[in-house]
Amino acid sequence: MRKLFSISWVKSKQPRKQRKYRYNAPKHIRQKFMHANLSKELRKKYNIRSLLLRKGDKVKVMRGKFKGKISKVSKVDLKKLVVYLEDVKRKKVDGREVQIPIQPSNLQIVSAEFDDKKRAKILERKSKEQIKKEK
Repeated sequence: MRKLFSISWVKSKQPRKQRKYRYNAPKHIRQKFMHANLSKELRKKYNIRSLLLRKGDKVKVMRGKFKGKISKVSKVDLKKLVVYLEDVKRKKVDGREVQIPIQPSNLQIVSAEFDDKKRAKILERKSKEQIKKEK
């Protein structure tokens, strides 16, 4: 019987097993793929490099057709491992505008919302870990 998911796949160098790991990963591991780097100002302020993307975060597109565009995150799709932005749209033949999916690795967080207690706690924990690593 084939396994649905195994942590050992991540150790492999084979591209097919890396793709298999990402495709078959459960939600708690998929969530780790949804991190994006912080801007230089936020890095200095919070002492962390990356943060989980959330709806409402302001991000800058770093790669692709929309490079340099700053927009708000409108939807985070864990199943497809992509993010949709408010101002990044394409016009279809019938005239409708649809949002374009963008991978989180191609984004940089410019400003994040820390109204949520849970997110503030995560930020506090991560910054403490970072300070310990520096020592």
